[in-house]
Amino acid sequence: MEDNATVTDYVPKARKGFCYGVYLLVKRLFDFFSSLIVSLILLLPILIVAFVILCKDFGSPFYKQKRVGKKGKQLGVWKFRSMKKGADVLEKMLTPEQLEEYKREFKLDDDPRLIGYKKEGDGANGKCFGAKIRRTSIDELPQILFNICILGNMSVVGPRPMLDEELDKYYTPEQKKLLLTAKPGLTGYWQAYARNNATYASGERQKMELYYIEHRSVWLDLKIIFKTFFGVLKRDGAK
Repeated sequence: MEDNATVTDYVPKARKGFCYGVYLLVKRLFDFFSSLIVSLILLLPILIVAFVILCKDFGSPFYKQKRVGKKGKQLGVWKFRSMKKGADVLEKMLTPEQLEEYKREFKLDDDPRLIGYKKEGDGANGKCFGAKIRRTSIDELPQILFNICILGNMSVVGPRPMLDEELDKYYTPEQKKLLLTAKPGLTGYWQAYARNNATYASGERQKMELYYIEHRSVWLDLKIIFKTFFGVLKRDGAK
């Protein structure tokens, strides 16, 4: 994508053909077997994290986020609950400034709704429990078992699972249609290479998601997986 092109101008090319069909088959086989193996290896840690959440903020340790999946179907994204009970009631939990930031980027740099949040900066600095499991991406682990392995409605690599209002606000109808030709991913091009350094306001976030749609391949997926792995180890840009 050319640097001087705007997000509104840019429409990625639709993927099709025999090679693309083979890629989708290889991708699903990889998704199933890799997620099954990882789920078995991480079963004990998953149980431990669930128990800790129960102790710190009594309630279900799991949380299902409503997102848009492939072909526009409603998708329930399973996560460990990193936020306090009642976090969905934004008006009661956030200041007007925080609410404005959330409506603009659909996330917060310093989120007071996180479990263990006590004072300003606990979220941004990763000091509270909720921020820690987010920065290490531990909160995403249930997606490996439920969404990728069992349900098959997510992939290891793909665009970020988005809200309807995100898609309507930041993408043209044609761009939205093409984004929804792919399953949402546990990780993706935007998450691996930029994350909090690319925003909707700058347009970089949209550009990166659209770039993946046009250039997705086995090789690009592998690069994203390795970049994500080392990024998690270094805790690059994760909030």
